[in-house]
Amino acid sequence: MSQMNTPTDQTTEPESSPSPAATSGRRQRRRPIRPLLERIGITAVALVAIVGFLSPLLLSITVSLKSIDQLSNGGSILPESPQTYSYNGRDLDVYVVPMPDGSTHHLALLKSSRAAGTVTFVDPAKPDAEPVVWKGNRFDLARSTTLDPQWSNYSTAWNDISFFRLLINTIALATIQTTGVLISCTLVAYAFARFRFRGRNVLFMMVVATIFLPTFATVVPIYTIFTKIGWNGTWAPLIVPAFFANAYDVFLLRQFLMTIPRDLDEAAALDGAGPVRTLVSVILPQAWPAIVAVAIFTFVYSWNDYFGPLLYLTSNQALQPLSLGLANFHGARNLQNPGVVQAATLMSIVVPLVFFLVFQRFFVKGISITGSGVEK
Repeated sequence: MSQMNTPTDQTTEPESSPSPAATSGRRQRRRPIRPLLERIGITAVALVAIVGFLSPLLLSITVSLKSIDQLSNGGSILPESPQTYSYNGRDLDVYVVPMPDGSTHHLALLKSSRAAGTVTFVDPAKPDAEPVVWKGNRFDLARSTTLDPQWSNYSTAWNDISFFRLLINTIALATIQTTGVLISCTLVAYAFARFRFRGRNVLFMMVVATIFLPTFATVVPIYTIFTKIGWNGTWAPLIVPAFFANAYDVFLLRQFLMTIPRDLDEAAALDGAGPVRTLVSVILPQAWPAIVAVAIFTFVYSWNDYFGPLLYLTSNQALQPLSLGLANFHGARNLQNPGVVQAATLMSIVVPLVFFLVFQRFFVKGISITGSGVEK
């Protein structure tokens, strides 16, 4: 009896789909790529912006290291001078000479023959070797240059401009002005931030409104007053106004002081501290970031101030600061040697740059907090 083979139904099971956990894992592995590309792009844009912002400073540094001949020759940004080679008592110009094998050599020009169309060179690396005869026109060759910074520009500027005297005047003037601004603005800001009195908000708005008063609208009357009382030719017109506060720094300090909890004032009052003791022992130790920010603003502004010294110190050179002294030096020496002028200018920015770098952390913290002050 034959057996019938019954075909067996083979059911194909569907492929198992990836689990949600596996899909989530692959997505998580892909995600870090996009933030990384974003950070790279932001960093690249920031670097381009920094290079563009610092390019004038870099150019000033290179100009300060150049002589008059290097500046007149133009060409390279770096302070380079044409290279020469002493041969048998003669100074020979060195050129970059292409050779038939495709290489280039720095060779010293010994003689040139236009009729034969050849140029004879001496190899400075092999002075005892036979001269090299090169076919071509020497005017098609580029001069070989060597790095030759003129550091003497800085010593020349220091001596010719009486830089030390101007530096001492500027440091003294900026320090006194900064001290006056810190004392006066701190007291006024403390009063507006902590004391409650009738018309406080209106008075504060009037102080802030003076920011919009054009400076040059008050120049003539203020100059007339200072001249009549005999302050022209002295530091008094530049120092005395600093001890009467200004709206910019009062606003900055007030906003910061308002972020300090009033509970500290009340605790100090319970211990018997008065307003002055509270300011010195409680408020100021916590307000250092804002105070440093104001100090940096004031110091740099005073260091770079040109209009004030020009107005009151033109007749007294012994009291002039760097800003006015550099302007006079620039007019007298710019055409003679611009490198010396740039050297003097770069020396004048060293002190405020160091001042900023030392207190940079407090400065950034003070600026970031002062805009968020809300009275408690």
